Amino acid sequence: MEEMRIVGGKRLSGTLKIGGAKNSVLPILSATVLLNGKSILHNCPDLSDVTAALGILKSFGNKYDRLGSDIIINSFVPVSCAVPDELMRQMRSSVMFLGSVLGRCKRAVISTPGGCELGPRPIDIHISAISKLGVTVKENKGFIEFSAESGLKGADILLNFPSVGATENIIMAAVLAKGKTNILNAAREPEIKDLADFLNKAGAKITGAGTNTVIIEGVDELSGVEHTVIPDRIEAATYMTAVAVTGGVISLNGVIPEHISAVSSALSRAGCIINTGRDTLNLVAPERLNSVKNIRTQVYPAFPTDAGPMFITAMSVAEGVSVFSENIFKNRFSFIDEMRRFGADIITRGNIAIINGKNCLTATDCKCTDLRGGAALIIAALKAEGESKIGKLCHIKRGYQNITDNLKSIGADISLL
Repeated sequence: MEEMRIVGGKRLSGTLKIGGAKNSVLPILSATVLLNGKSILHNCPDLSDVTAALGILKSFGNKYDRLGSDIIINSFVPVSCAVPDELMRQMRSSVMFLGSVLGRCKRAVISTPGGCELGPRPIDIHISAISKLGVTVKENKGFIEFSAESGLKGADILLNFPSVGATENIIMAAVLAKGKTNILNAAREPEIKDLADFLNKAGAKITGAGTNTVIIEGVDELSGVEHTVIPDRIEAATYMTAVAVTGGVISLNGVIPEHISAVSSALSRAGCIINTGRDTLNLVAPERLNSVKNIRTQVYPAFPTDAGPMFITAMSVAEGVSVFSENIFKNRFSFIDEMRRFGADIITRGNIAIINGKNCLTATDCKCTDLRGGAALIIAALKAEGESKIGKLCHIKRGYQNITDNLKSIGADISLL
């Protein structure tokens, strides 16, 4: 089993270019099911989740080619409306194929999606919303079958929580439906707007994406298009935090500063100096970070849950006591037991983490518990004195492309074993 070896205590400094957003490319790949013809996607990261999504597309009879960061997809009428169970279990985002397959075929079959074990992430909100479009739902031996024999029909859908996945699924199911669909209390994340921009290029009529009200006017068909995926705001936040923890300096290219403003604000409160340009961000960290008394994760544009583990690691070596509240995922703190192996002083009470910052961490061997928790452990190892080894890198490969080479290029003593 592959491991990552890190000798900590190195000050990171340099320049990195941020790649395409994992949470944007996955729904866009799903949306290609709705199209006829060839689409070209630029700035696509090479991740295991992307590979799984391409496997699902292939199972539908679609053809694709990868040329570096470009993916060329030829979309045809799917030969199957069922997402293969073995691929469904590989990633949580596979549920995103529900809306696109249902929108194209008027029928879809899925099993329970896989991915990180972050606690209950029920698809009930997806099912409830989709059913309002004239869809019947039936469970059959561990599978969920959706059908709309008379075709999908536009409707007003009020989400009881602004779920990103549910918002994207509704958009994809509604673009080829008859009539108008209004999504109220929609999620506002940048990745939703990127999906809508892709679909609008293909001929969809979507307005309001990125706000809490999204309006979709159904159209008869969609055509292949060319599109560039937005940069990954969580990848940017990860490198910003890694450099901040080591007291370094970083210049990030290919970012959208507005998308990471909540993380920038939190790191500024911790003592970092941050300047931004149109698509650049420069961060200068102090010798030691200050504690941030209260950080709360919430839906965009608030502090993102996916950046939470990395920020908790940063606060574990800050001066003073910090309080972190996680309000999205129940088991987001599963990585903290591994953090304690580094000597971190973190107490959890329900969804609250109380972090007593220490001057230094001690190298150790640990294992990734999930994607973002794994990134937090890498950052801890970069700060810790001595040599650490990190296992279960399969989680990291789901969301970070070339993280070892990228960190090495800015001064980390890091390698794969």
